[in-house]
Amino acid sequence: MAVAAISYVTTTTTVITIRCPNYNIHQKKNKFGFCSQRNSQFSSINNGKTSTTLSIITCSASNKPSSSSPSPISSTAKIRSEVLSPFRTVRMFFYLAFIASGALGGLIATTQLIAALTNSSRAPLVPDILKGLGIDIGAVAIFAFLYSRESSAKNAQLARLTREESLSNLKLRVDEKKVISVNDLRGIARLVICAGPAPFIAESFKLSQPFTQGLLDRGVLVVPFVTDGKLPSFEYEESEEMKDITTKRKRLWQLVPVYVSEWSKWLDEQKKLAGVSPESPVYLSLRMDGRVRGSGVGYPPWNAFVAQLPPIKGMWTGLLDGMDGRVL
Repeated sequence: MAVAAISYVTTTTTVITIRCPNYNIHQKKNKFGFCSQRNSQFSSINNGKTSTTLSIITCSASNKPSSSSPSPISSTAKIRSEVLSPFRTVRMFFYLAFIASGALGGLIATTQLIAALTNSSRAPLVPDILKGLGIDIGAVAIFAFLYSRESSAKNAQLARLTREESLSNLKLRVDEKKVISVNDLRGIARLVICAGPAPFIAESFKLSQPFTQGLLDRGVLVVPFVTDGKLPSFEYEESEEMKDITTKRKRLWQLVPVYVSEWSKWLDEQKKLAGVSPESPVYLSLRMDGRVRGSGVGYPPWNAFVAQLPPIKGMWTGLLDGMDGRVL
């Protein structure tokens, strides 16, 4: 017989917990109409192995209008852009000044050329006027190109910083009672996001097993994001001799995305920018500072992570924090 319990956490949040014999489902609804997700665990023991199946429950009834338009650029992203490229604004100002100067010079040269062409006495000045006009036009073209390139780089950087800010606000469930944001793990862990159908997540789980210790030593934590709504099966060895490795495996794969619609929106934007099919399974690896350092289609290269990333403990702690790889 199912037992339902309702408890009030705050004046605006209601937690509904339903306990049934074989599974637990927790849903959390706030004043905006969001329902959070949590694991539905079905455990069975077969030949000493425990099979844990994860499902994601989500519902979204936000009062915010849904839109496929890109996220607006926040003031935080603009400030970070200025910090990362402090002289870009100065360069763009001088490019505009040189463009204006060249355009003014070209306008003056054009009037002089017209006057020389209409006055035969000034005909000998035409070659010099044409030379000056060519220089002005060339200067305008060069500085317009430099300004355009600088502006494109600025827009690309702002877009990347905005995506990173959106990623940092996404929620993760650590355990039954604790939900954190991705931003809370900055400086603590290097996240690897695996996004794809349930079989892809299950196979990624199996492929990571030989590298469990190495990944944990490098602060890697996996975020499995199921895109087909099915249940990925994680099998753990519960024997006494495998107890230690099982504990580490559960720690490596302990994070669960919360608010699936927000995660889906963010991942869809990444795939669109990268020109990847929406149905393709992908992975994204994050630096210790939360920025994206690598991504690809298919299974994460666990062996490459172990080989490339520095450990988070030891005599080199802190000195190698910038060795996560370049930012995408």
